[in-house]
Amino acid sequence: MSNVNKKKLPVGIESFEKIRTQDFYYVDKTVMIRDLIQRWGEVNLFTRPRRFGKSLNMSMLKAFFEIGGNRALFDGLKISEEKEICEEYMGKFPVISISLKDVEGSDYDVARTLLCSVIGNEALRFYELLKSSPKLNEVERRQYEQLVCTDHEQRGSFAMSDSVLMGSLKTLSSLLEKHYEKKVILLIDEYDVPLSKANEQGYYNEMVFLMRNLLQQVLKTNSSLYFAVLTGCLRVAKESIFTGLNNFKIYSITDVRFDEYFGFTDSEVKEMLAYYGQEAKVQTVREWYDGYHFGTLDVYCPWDVISYCDDLIDDKDAAPKNYWINTSGNDVVRHFIEKMGNGVMKGEMEALIDGKEVEKEIHEDLTYHEIYDSVNHLWSMLFMTGYLTRQEPADGDRYKLVIPNLEIRSIFIRQIMAMFKKEVSKDGKLLESFCNALEQGNAAEVEKLFSSYLKKSISTRDTFVQKTLKENFYHGILLGILGYKDGWILKSNKESGNGYSDIWIYDEEKELGIIIEVKYAEESQFEVVCREAIAQIDKNRYAEELREEGCHSILKYGIACYKKRCQVTVVKEKVE
Repeated sequence: MSNVNKKKLPVGIESFEKIRTQDFYYVDKTVMIRDLIQRWGEVNLFTRPRRFGKSLNMSMLKAFFEIGGNRALFDGLKISEEKEICEEYMGKFPVISISLKDVEGSDYDVARTLLCSVIGNEALRFYELLKSSPKLNEVERRQYEQLVCTDHEQRGSFAMSDSVLMGSLKTLSSLLEKHYEKKVILLIDEYDVPLSKANEQGYYNEMVFLMRNLLQQVLKTNSSLYFAVLTGCLRVAKESIFTGLNNFKIYSITDVRFDEYFGFTDSEVKEMLAYYGQEAKVQTVREWYDGYHFGTLDVYCPWDVISYCDDLIDDKDAAPKNYWINTSGNDVVRHFIEKMGNGVMKGEMEALIDGKEVEKEIHEDLTYHEIYDSVNHLWSMLFMTGYLTRQEPADGDRYKLVIPNLEIRSIFIRQIMAMFKKEVSKDGKLLESFCNALEQGNAAEVEKLFSSYLKKSISTRDTFVQKTLKENFYHGILLGILGYKDGWILKSNKESGNGYSDIWIYDEEKELGIIIEVKYAEESQFEVVCREAIAQIDKNRYAEELREEGCHSILKYGIACYKKRCQVTVVKEKVE
């Protein structure tokens, strides 16, 4: 099916207005508006992992409720069928809408300046309105001027005192109510990013104090507020920044309400793939990007589905990629792997990599300051941020956790490999012994030493992943070892949907070439698999380039791996 004249895919676009006016593909989530109106609390917090449509939904809410908005944006969408709701609510409210996702300064002063900028720029949206509003008195106009006042010595940054900044959102909502004679809807996207970054950079206490005062004033003692919607990754404990807030409704990944509005459902993914003529990729997309359980619903990560579908339009044979890893540093996984050690946690990690479940007690009301205090808190964080998902309904606070899909599995393996390479580099003696055995054609010693490396890493077993991905795992371990050998030219085929083909080593000084084919031994049939590996090297002429380089001796290795065991076969070739 041709994709000519098809809608563009909104890769990375979080503006509802842009998607609707610039002919981008849109998965209709507008019924969320109806459900929010029918069920809202004064303060509503939605917690979801990164890249699950939080920001786009907030943009949609702003477009629907804001006075002066473009009603045509909703033509043909599901909410337009709710005539009474549209008549009563569409375009009827002043809306304050801010995102805190970029408030991530290297120190408190930088973060505070960024927060002032976010709020100051939102206040500037109403400049023509409030600067000359006949409904505001002189005192109120001066209050507004404090919100948009800039410091010319600081390159035009907004110059709010602490008291002005902490009361800024309440002040702005009060002024808007006075002008419009309508209570205000407040939208705060990624409310917890400043706390997360502050914890990472060492100014957490200062940021908690600032955010507590800012949010309490606008959410707790604000008669101008109609209702507020906040989004974030973590449900920060109420005693941290929401002390005494009783008008609070929290919708987390464990709640049934609103479960279908963040993430794509199976039918939505099938419809998108069919629209672009990619029906054959349904199973691949499911294996790589599905598996998250919100409430009672099974959902896909929208960012990944859109990104992969976009790649498929240009290349129908495009392999799935890890798109999510580029959106964050994955610090929580790194901390988890570092704490793993060689005991119970390592066994649990192996079970997860293998597609099995691990039962853990989950606490959703942590603070960012507590996350790295204990391994138990890390389990909770991995669950709430999407690296783990629940297998079935919880038993109280205990959840049966699994890795949701192949993409997240690859993130764990990447961090495991990074730690493994770090450990390998510390043992120079073992590294040298392995490389010496390899270049001497000593298959028995290579087998013994490689087995010792496998015991230090995470094993992969018979479930959850395809055979080629298991081979990639062992291939990665071997590359992690060989990468530290000086004097060798090392080449490896890049990872693809079909796995790796070979490792190619050239020692110019010794005129020596080495070819290694790593295979996974189903049901531990080592002998057969080793022979297949050698046959593949010969059939695909992997050694031809080494002969052209002038190698007088070429070693062909077939390595069969199963769990933490391996068998090694070598064939020696003399080149005349």
